[in-house]
Order: sequence, then structure tokens, then C-alpha cells
Amino acid sequence: MRQRQRRSGGRSSAFTPRQISVKLAIPLVGEISGVWEPGDAEQDAAWELYVELATRISVVELGEDEGLLREALSSLYTVFGTTREILRRYGPAVAPRVPAGQVTFGALAVTVLNHCVRPLLSKWHPLLTAHESLRPEHVDPVSHERRWARSAELREEIERVRGVMLALADALNEVAGVGDLIAVRLPAQPSDAAEPSAP
Repeated sequence: MRQRQRRSGGRSSAFTPRQISVKLAIPLVGEISGVWEPGDAEQDAAWELYVELATRISVVELGEDEGLLREALSSLYTVFGTTREILRRYGPAVAPRVPAGQVTFGALAVTVLNHCVRPLLSKWHPLLTAHESLRPEHVDPVSHERRWARSAELREEIERVRGVMLALADALNEVAGVGDLIAVRLPAQPSDAAEPSAP
């Protein structure tokens, strides 16, 4: 069982872990894993990045006939920029030197950006842009995108990246010590099907 401590500042009501085990499987690269013993700055940075991921298309499954590939790529691009901003704002405190077998917020974030998000964007942004440039005026962007011969292939790659982002989000969620904002289950709504009884 993981030991937990109460933060003295920031989100004072949150219980945050002294350490967690992290394992992320990066497609075509391998696995990054280790023990994460987050400091206060890492816990705050984890919360900020978790909120970013929880509110982005990047962690939402795209059904075969749902959403736009362009929106998914744009969402991932925004996560890239926001993560860099968080890293710059918190500085070296989120990427301290640690012994072998340990990880940090900085190491996890940069690994996911450089080995998961960046390759996807580098490969598919120009390909999708080239396809978009061929759209006839009488065809709407959604129909044109769905007629693309490579759309299914891109959706598969986005799904692989989404799996990594969800695993990262799980680790961030645990370090931040907050409730799950991604897999929120809404309460069942009362049925309106019941007919009033006859007088």
C-alpha cells in the first residue's frame, strides 16, 4: 500500500503519494518505467498537465465516424505547447537528477512529447494538409477528410498515442491526488417514459 501525505500548501485537501510506479509503453520505442517520488513542484505540474489532458480530444476515443482527424492533431499540437510551457514555468524542480530506476515529471513529459506526440505530428500533419488542399469547393471538409484513403491508418496511430496519453494521465492523476476527471461516470437520469396514471 502506498504511503500518502497531506500537502501543506496548494491543494491542501488532496492526499498525494510519496511514490508511485510508472510504466508507459511508447509505440515503436519501448517502455519507460520507474519509481516516481514527486516533490511539491512536480505535484503541481502534474495537476496542470492532467487538467490539460482531461479536457482535450487527445484522450477521447475517436469512433470510426466521429470527430475530425484535423481536430485530433490540433489538440495534440496544443498539448505539446502547453507541456513545454509547464516545463519552463516550473523549471529544474520538475526534472531533478534521480538515481537509475526513478523517473520525474520532466523525464516523463519530454519522453512522451519527443517519442510519441512529435513523430505522429511530424508524419501526419503534412500528409493531411496535402489531402485537405485537394478538397473541391463543393465538398465539405468532413466528407473530404472521411474519403481520404489513409484516414483509417491515421485513426489507428492516433489511438496508439491516445493509449500512451491515458497512461500518462493516470500517473499524473495519482501524483496530483485528485479524482478521475477523464472517466467520470454521470449519474443515471430519471426516465421520462413513465406515463401518468389515468384518473
